Amino acid sequence: MVRTMSADETAATTYAWAIQADGLRVRAGRRMAVDGLDLAMDTGVHGLLGPNGAGKTTLVRSIATVLHPAGGTLTLLGEKVNGRIDLRDLRRQIGYLPQEFGYYRRFTVREFVEYIAWLKDMPAADTPGAVQRAIERVGLTDRADDRMKTLSGGMVRRAGIAQAIVNDPRILLLDEPTAGLDPDQRLQFRALLRELGTDTCVLVSTHLVEDVAAACTDVLLIDAGRLVFRGVPADLATAAGDDTGAGDSAAERGYSAILRRHRETES
Repeated sequence: MVRTMSADETAATTYAWAIQADGLRVRAGRRMAVDGLDLAMDTGVHGLLGPNGAGKTTLVRSIATVLHPAGGTLTLLGEKVNGRIDLRDLRRQIGYLPQEFGYYRRFTVREFVEYIAWLKDMPAADTPGAVQRAIERVGLTDRADDRMKTLSGGMVRRAGIAQAIVNDPRILLLDEPTAGLDPDQRLQFRALLRELGTDTCVLVSTHLVEDVAAACTDVLLIDAGRLVFRGVPADLATAAGDDTGAGDSAAERGYSAILRRHRETES
């Protein structure tokens, strides 16, 4: 479920959305990469699309509490992030896969995921089972005791997804999660997304329109830090109308058409 909220609705509602932004502004260096964004999201798989420089990664990083808002408000699981010094409780309920993540190359996959579980303050008694389950869900059971440095790029990415889901987060943030995955692995990942979205608020930032169309319940398209489209994947597929512009599929043509119309309106 994704929708913008008016000021009156925001003031009146007592519902605790998983993620709620009201006039959110976030800087990336000197640039205001997210500029006046309003949205509310709850359980489901939400696809975040946009061209390079649109503000996707900045938005994801702000929800991950890595970047602090420069204006507006950001509320996660009913808690306002703005100005909070101690974010540990919130972070324990968030899973995050950045575009690039660090790891000790000599760690095995199991040790890497265990280490992240420890960082998230997971109970020691629960950790071994949670780690094994996360590794199984990303299809790395047969490589669990191999060192990270021996893995292919796609396998490293799958290990990254495992660490993001090991704590069964209430909010799961995935930035370009299918980078390096082969077609069969992407299909498996889409199935995992649909499973996770039944009881988790999942936000997937990607350039791959087809992944969003196949696996997401909602679609957000941002450009220059502003929300320019929201709807279900079918809305994206029909947005092009008779437009036969760029794109190999209806969803890609809809994406291109929405961006072009928005920029024509703004110019």
